Amino acid sequence: MRHRIALRGIARCYIASDARQERGLALVQGKGSRIRHIAGAKYLVPSATENAGGYVVDAEASTCSCPDHETRASRCKRLWAVSYFRKEVAMPDGSTVVTESVRLTYRQDWPAYNRAQCEEKERVQILLKGLCDGIVSPKQARGRPRTPLGDAVYCATMKVYGTMSGRRSTTDIRACEEAGLVDRAPSYNTLLRCVEDPAMMPLLRALVDESAKPLAAIEKTFAVDGTGFSTQTYVRRYDFKYGEEKRAQRWVKAHAMVGTLTNIVTAVEATESRVNDSPMFAPLVNRTAANGFNVTEVYADKGYLSHDNFATVERVGGQAFVPFKSNSGSTGSAAWERLWHLYSLNRGTVPSALPPAQQR
Repeated sequence: MRHRIALRGIARCYIASDARQERGLALVQGKGSRIRHIAGAKYLVPSATENAGGYVVDAEASTCSCPDHETRASRCKRLWAVSYFRKEVAMPDGSTVVTESVRLTYRQDWPAYNRAQCEEKERVQILLKGLCDGIVSPKQARGRPRTPLGDAVYCATMKVYGTMSGRRSTTDIRACEEAGLVDRAPSYNTLLRCVEDPAMMPLLRALVDESAKPLAAIEKTFAVDGTGFSTQTYVRRYDFKYGEEKRAQRWVKAHAMVGTLTNIVTAVEATESRVNDSPMFAPLVNRTAANGFNVTEVYADKGYLSHDNFATVERVGGQAFVPFKSNSGSTGSAAWERLWHLYSLNRGTVPSALPPAQQR
């Protein structure tokens, strides 16, 4: 009987230790950037539940100032977190090799940063005028003279850039007219009609392409992702789980391909929020290549994992780097199998399957 009680106690301790180990890993994954090295083997580990405060962990003495460790006198989740943070690896001879995490810091050129921030809007206005000067207005047979299409696109873009409503953007639009950036400042209703017109989509897409072409000789590595933009429109839907109507805000999604060196957007697509990310991968890659970019590498998250996407990048002369899922198999298209073997060869390394040019 006493043996069974002792075994139950050991089992409980093992289960508790295993749970604290998992919570320690979750703590590193969620707040690892806030773990601070104090001195020697001592670290300041943030609280897992509070935004402020933390506990002191001594990795060599295996002690922590938290109540859990002081009460149980065994490894708490913060000790486990420091172990993961320090990358402690047990060797076959019983010794432990510790590799400290290194945080890369970069010096900020504050004079250049301040100048760029102060001059950003002026630069945007000049560059945008150069793009809109090439827009040809459609011929008008009758009626009052319309606002030139180039001026309407220019002012609508500046309205969105300023993040204010059409009415509140009126002052900025008039200032653009006084500066000679547009021939005539349109009313806010004209701006709203311009933004809401579906026929403007091909034109706006072409302006994005034109703005990126000057960097075609520089950018060779790209990343693809999507992001959402909320709107002022709300919809009502019936929630069967809770048996009541709920009010939800509508939003649109922008899928973009971005150069990793200059952060230039080389291609963009705007869709409804329900559209998945993966089908938008191929159009972005193909349009970037068609605009003269030498696409050598394309990076994306698991949402873009597909045989067709891998093959698309290889057809334009590049290579895709997309993480495989846990249930991904090794068989498939030629492009899939080549990247699967590359992934398997570099699995478990740090960095993972990145080429030497990206290992920094």
